[in-house]
Amino acid sequence: MPYAITQTCCTDASCVAACPVNCIHPTPDEPDFGTTDMLYVDPRTCIDCGACADACPVDAVHPVDALTGAAADYAAINADFYADRPSSKATEPPVFHSWGPPDFDRVIPAGFPALDVAVVGTGPAGMYAVQDLLLHTNARVTLIDRLREPGGLVRFGVAPDHPSTKRIGEAFARHHAHHRLRMRLGVQVGRDTGVEQLAAAHDAVIYAVGASEPRALGVPGEELPASIAATTVVGWYNGHPEVAPAAVDLCAERVVVVGTGNVALDVARILTADPADLAGTAIAGPALEALRNSAVREVVLLGRRGPQDAAYTRPELLALAHLHGVELVVDDSDPRTGEAIDAAAPGEHAALLQGVRREVLDRSAPPPDGPRRLVLRFHSAPVAITGPDRVSGVRVSGRDGEREIAAGLVVRAVGHRGTPLPGLPFDDVTGTVPNAGGRVAGMPGTYVVGWIKRGSTGGIGANRSCAAETLRALVDDAVAGHLRARPRRRIPLPLRARARRAPVAR
Repeated sequence: MPYAITQTCCTDASCVAACPVNCIHPTPDEPDFGTTDMLYVDPRTCIDCGACADACPVDAVHPVDALTGAAADYAAINADFYADRPSSKATEPPVFHSWGPPDFDRVIPAGFPALDVAVVGTGPAGMYAVQDLLLHTNARVTLIDRLREPGGLVRFGVAPDHPSTKRIGEAFARHHAHHRLRMRLGVQVGRDTGVEQLAAAHDAVIYAVGASEPRALGVPGEELPASIAATTVVGWYNGHPEVAPAAVDLCAERVVVVGTGNVALDVARILTADPADLAGTAIAGPALEALRNSAVREVVLLGRRGPQDAAYTRPELLALAHLHGVELVVDDSDPRTGEAIDAAAPGEHAALLQGVRREVLDRSAPPPDGPRRLVLRFHSAPVAITGPDRVSGVRVSGRDGEREIAAGLVVRAVGHRGTPLPGLPFDDVTGTVPNAGGRVAGMPGTYVVGWIKRGSTGGIGANRSCAAETLRALVDDAVAGHLRARPRRRIPLPLRARARRAPVAR
């Protein structure tokens, strides 16, 4: 019986490297790697060895015959990916990976002095860089984070009802106790120490500071009370220390979420989920209590374009379709929506909505009686958030002009961008630090990785190859003597940073 990859796939390709018969695609060297919703097992080639399941850091790979409930859909999803592709099994018996000595292209030559490297940020991007440094070099690593709890977006960005995805944090945490790593938590670059101070204390510094600023809609009324960013909601239900327990007011019957990406779907799913189903998850206590007393009966997700262009992935939409006690509805107000769904070929985004109930949303009336609802409304660009002193609705523009949707809470989920870090160059257009393959322009020995390097694209697994590219540049620069010269004596972190540091995790 073959294996199948399921909802929580992180696409870091650990399974690809472990598979002995090359039955998992796309692989990192194939053109569609990083653009598909997930990776897929070819059932025609799989030999049921389970190596991929053992290697998966998020418990996303399971035997097909063990899949139940919503997960059972993934047997067909994996098979459908290969419907119009040749089998990856070229001959009989299966073609196994060729054997040879291990080849790491990010290894510092033997006898080279050990480097002191600082990594700023304990999220996935930073931890993939740390993993490479500890496994492939003899570097001493100082891991710095402004929060007193490590994990970054794995800890504070992954929805609490996705425990398998959060498990990759356990894989990263095993490095915290490495004898060549010291952790400095509660240390903020720009407040407790600076870019120049870190550069003076280390041979190289890697910044993995992410993209924490929500993108703005740029419409009137965006700053009204009850108009909040998705980052606030996500931080609220994950217990982020910088988000107040009362940051999200659930007194409205209808919530409008602007956006159709995975974060938008996460927010909609949590706001409509049965609190009893969330009680055993990692959700923050105050958020769970607020959900128990929530007045929310309907969440409307607004997409500027049609269902064929929605940004969510197939696994996240399927999670909505199987949500207990919640009805998924497509707003049929614009005929282009239904036309795109009906015309969609199997495997296309719009085809995922075939069979989902359609109706015209009553924009001014309260939500109908019955089960809680999630409504997908496409071809609706928000032009204003309305209300005299707090949100009362969202005005949207469509084929038939402007219409207003009554709502008491608006969540803006239209992406993130990086913020400037004092001492580093910054491109305000892209929201990134200018770099070439991870090298920060004009600053030898300074590197970036993750969203601050490439923009807010790609999930957890995309950071693995991103970190590999940056580490390759760092190693090449070290061997070529291009790092910034500094005294060989180890220089401690500045006094203020040392005073604020948290104990090393053990």
